[in-house]
Amino acid sequence: MFCMPKTPEERRYVGRLWFAMTAYIVATFGATWTFKHHHPRGASMYLLASLPALPILAVLVIVGLYLAELKDEFERSILVESSLWGTGTALALATFWGFLENYGTVSTIPMFYVFLVWWMSFSLAQVLVRRRYK
Repeated sequence: MFCMPKTPEERRYVGRLWFAMTAYIVATFGATWTFKHHHPRGASMYLLASLPALPILAVLVIVGLYLAELKDEFERSILVESSLWGTGTALALATFWGFLENYGTVSTIPMFYVFLVWWMSFSLAQVLVRRRYK
């Protein structure tokens, strides 16, 4: 099957990602529910608002761990190049949108979308970079 992890490194990577993304979903829904029903104030408000960001940081660490654990230089090269494409795309779009916001031509969008753009660009880049070598 195409998406099944083949190596021990891939299995650890996928397992860690599943854990982090599950934590992200739980933290996001939990924080949203708490803000909607309990209206936290003070330090608890900041702590709760930052809670969903922790699994996102974990995802970045997990990608770094996977890079460090990869024994296959070709796979590591694909991951590094894809990560650079994802980072460049996310930074370019965030900067472009930021200037549009600055000059009042568009409305603001939540900053957490930057990670979503990075993840989607990173994933698409892996497919395209890998395709180049076929």
